[in-house]
Amino acid sequence: MKTEQLVRALVADRSARRKPISAGLVFALGLGGAVSLVLFVVDLGVRADIEAALATWRFDLKIGMVLLALVLAFGLCRESARPDASASPAWRLLPLAILAFVAVAGELLTVPRATWGARLIGTNSLVCLSAIPVLSIGPLAAVLAILRQAAPASPAVAGAAAGLLATGFGATLYAFHCFDDSPLFVVTWYSLASIPIVLLGALVGHRLLRW
Repeated sequence: MKTEQLVRALVADRSARRKPISAGLVFALGLGGAVSLVLFVVDLGVRADIEAALATWRFDLKIGMVLLALVLAFGLCRESARPDASASPAWRLLPLAILAFVAVAGELLTVPRATWGARLIGTNSLVCLSAIPVLSIGPLAAVLAILRQAAPASPAVAGAAAGLLATGFGATLYAFHCFDDSPLFVVTWYSLASIPIVLLGALVGHRLLRW
């Protein structure tokens, strides 16, 4: 076999092996997300002023940020599931970091300084810290189960990526309930709420995903 043919065969083989993981992650999000959706509907629900909120740029930006986090975390989780994963897969989150920086900077430049504290604390910070982790447990368990079929280079990193993917889903659900739309609130409290699940994912992944 010629060298070029061998390279193409290896690339095709690696691509074929990626598909089950991608499909499996989608399935896991659907399965675990269904549990989270039930919890969301029963305990939280969509905010009462959702129609008015959809017409505001802050709410739309909030939804855009959590959806971007979900998409980037999916790619990070898929990458970390590979035995030849990059040593620094976190660079995939750079677009989210840039968007968060621009959003916060824009908020600080457009609202009075006297309101910064109130916008940062918001009205639902404690609910946020508890609701996002609860809504993320189901997806985390399902994603970790799928990752057991893979051979991650670093089980702890793969577990942390699973936690980030799970919190991306949980945060997306919670965003439709949360009345605090300021980027100051979203970047701060949504990030803090994700930390326990990411750490839990890393801890469980380190023990569960070893091969």
